[in-house]
Amino acid sequence: MPPVPLSEMALRLAVAALAGLAVGVEREWTVKMRERPPRLAGVRTFLLLGVLGALAAQLSQAGFVGAAFALAAGTAGLVVVAYAHSARTGDVDATTEVAALVVVGAGAFAGFGWLALASGLSVATAFVLLEKSRIHDLVYRIRSNELSAGMRFAVLALVVLPLLPEGPFGPAPGVRPRQIWSLVLVFSGLSFASFIALRVAGPAKGYGVSGLLGGLISSTAVTMNFSRESAKSPPLGGVLALGVLAACTVLYLRVLVLCAALNPDVATASLRFVMPPLVVGVVLLLVFFRRFTSAPVAAPEPSNPLRFVSAVTMALAFQAVLYLMHWVEPRFGAEGVFISAALVGLTDADALTFSMTALGRDASLVPVAARALGIGALSNTLFKLAVAAVLGRGFFRRVALAGLGTLAAAGAAALAVSP
Repeated sequence: MPPVPLSEMALRLAVAALAGLAVGVEREWTVKMRERPPRLAGVRTFLLLGVLGALAAQLSQAGFVGAAFALAAGTAGLVVVAYAHSARTGDVDATTEVAALVVVGAGAFAGFGWLALASGLSVATAFVLLEKSRIHDLVYRIRSNELSAGMRFAVLALVVLPLLPEGPFGPAPGVRPRQIWSLVLVFSGLSFASFIALRVAGPAKGYGVSGLLGGLISSTAVTMNFSRESAKSPPLGGVLALGVLAACTVLYLRVLVLCAALNPDVATASLRFVMPPLVVGVVLLLVFFRRFTSAPVAAPEPSNPLRFVSAVTMALAFQAVLYLMHWVEPRFGAEGVFISAALVGLTDADALTFSMTALGRDASLVPVAARALGIGALSNTLFKLAVAAVLGRGFFRRVALAGLGTLAAAGAAALAVSP
């Protein structure tokens, strides 16, 4: 291996020293704030640990593997001795010593020339150390059902998914177990992320934010819950309608994001059908938010963060719609696809979205898939308008019908003017 130029070697050592300095400043500041005796927390010590890691890497690259190993082992041994000494006094916290080992590793990365990785690792380490109280507070706030849901999701994603076969199996278009399970993970992960966001938002954010975040889970469920609540709490009609409109508006954004992730061609073609109601919904939200004061109560949190059964149901619905479209399109053409999209979109816009992105893999069917998405989204909005009309009461019903009716009109107009 050719020798490293002196200027490059100096740059690597400088990055390694700065990596140690970043962590060392945080460690010494922490010791000062707590007024406890320093162990291995000095700025100079951490700076030199980073340099030692870089020197070990440089020696290894130069062919002095034994010397590099001895230097690295001696540095690690120094850290272990420092921890053993502090542990005898009853201080078993090993955060500083582990941070020191990370600095040595970052210095080694810099010594090998991986400067960006060394810099990122040191900054991330300093940030984690600095945010100790917030991280601990977050952990303390985790509930048992949230921890259990997170562990279940990890098992579903990291254990079950790799074991499933790719497929396809059965008659065309075929069943693809891994693809279906991936959809289950997408639906469950979206529900879990929305559940956490809803908790972080807190009850003080009101029905508007609750509706917006709840719409990521199920805009239909938000519409039903808020419509029923309007009968129990008539004075909250305005903010409840704001929550419903937020949930129904975010549906169009969700359709666009999912399409963009799965089939950018379908996403681009569907912009002319989805953007008009999305823009109208955002404008209405701004108007409603200025008019109605947010109530200091949030929507009830889902009892099941993952909503696994619902996710499996939606994934199976996706497969069923895929078969339906495969059967309808050759026999009835685009009109059959549009009718099916309107029926499926009544209650399950996500399954329709995934199915249309799959249908759009055929370039000739991209325009059909895009228009079907617009029809399905309009059908879904009309269904929720009917829910608000039947279950809603008083001022809520008037405002919700006006808002959802405007959304539906924008969607219908986009379909009418687009070829």
